Amino acid sequence: MTLPRRRFLHLAAGAAALPAVSRIARAQTYPTRPVRVIVPFAPGGPTDIFARLVAQKLSEHFGKQFYVENIGGAGGNIGMGQGARAAPDGYTILVVPPSFVVNPALYNKVPYDPYKDFDPVTIAVTAPPVLTVHPSLPVQTVRDLVGFIKAHPGKYNFASPGTGTPGHLVGELFRLSLGLDLVHIPFNSAGLAIGSTVAGHTAIAFASVVSAAPQVKEDKLRALAVTSKMRSQALPDMPTMAEAGYPGIEGEAWFAVIVPARVPKEIIALLHREIVKTIALPGMKERMATLGFDPVGSAPEECAAQLRTEAAKWAKVIREAGIKAQ
Repeated sequence: MTLPRRRFLHLAAGAAALPAVSRIARAQTYPTRPVRVIVPFAPGGPTDIFARLVAQKLSEHFGKQFYVENIGGAGGNIGMGQGARAAPDGYTILVVPPSFVVNPALYNKVPYDPYKDFDPVTIAVTAPPVLTVHPSLPVQTVRDLVGFIKAHPGKYNFASPGTGTPGHLVGELFRLSLGLDLVHIPFNSAGLAIGSTVAGHTAIAFASVVSAAPQVKEDKLRALAVTSKMRSQALPDMPTMAEAGYPGIEGEAWFAVIVPARVPKEIIALLHREIVKTIALPGMKERMATLGFDPVGSAPEECAAQLRTEAAKWAKVIREAGIKAQ
């Protein structure tokens, strides 16, 4: 028995629409169970702090738990490698800093491809490194510091939260651009790097404003400039490096939300929308400003473009500075 033409076309159109209806229904019901938020570092650092803030708000909004799982080691490679192998169902998301795109240039081998293994959701927030010095150093500006280092070649070093971190790479850009005789001293966290400078063991530090701002406000450190394009909410009176006279020395820590590749686009769009709404909440904005985070909330395609731009920029610095993962 043959179907009338009109009936056949109606059934065919209905069948073709089923996958789209299924995808929409899946996004509307997501999540139906707890969602794992991988932070590829130990607890307590800026990535972890932001991830816990956003996870709490997403849990409240969706009524399902978004729980942080810290998977540290190898500069973030272990956690990011596990994220790359997770099921692309929206129940594993990652919060990552620039090491996500820096590590492939820093290590001989990494267990993930930042472009093939993941899909971007958003650059959620930024937190610029800040150039700080021990208060005993007789400098008040970046220009003072540059002249002081040049007058004492080989005598001073700078601390960072670790090899390949934004603080380290901006410090190397500072050293290379101005031809300074400075030695890099890596630590295992921003807290340790800042602590070393507060104690006077390392006279200079480049570290996240999230970690440095409390010490600056207590006059235990002297901040000279932030290295972002715009001033930081955490230290609004602090000039940028461009305002201090060094526009070529720019870089910031950003924190991106990403998911394993092939997560349904509807779930990515939902996560993006809710994260952008979350970081725009008045209470959340106030809390983030206190901690040193500046909201961004870029679209997935903008996030993807920034990841590639950042990867190329810092790979060049890594090559020129001869940096190797330790």
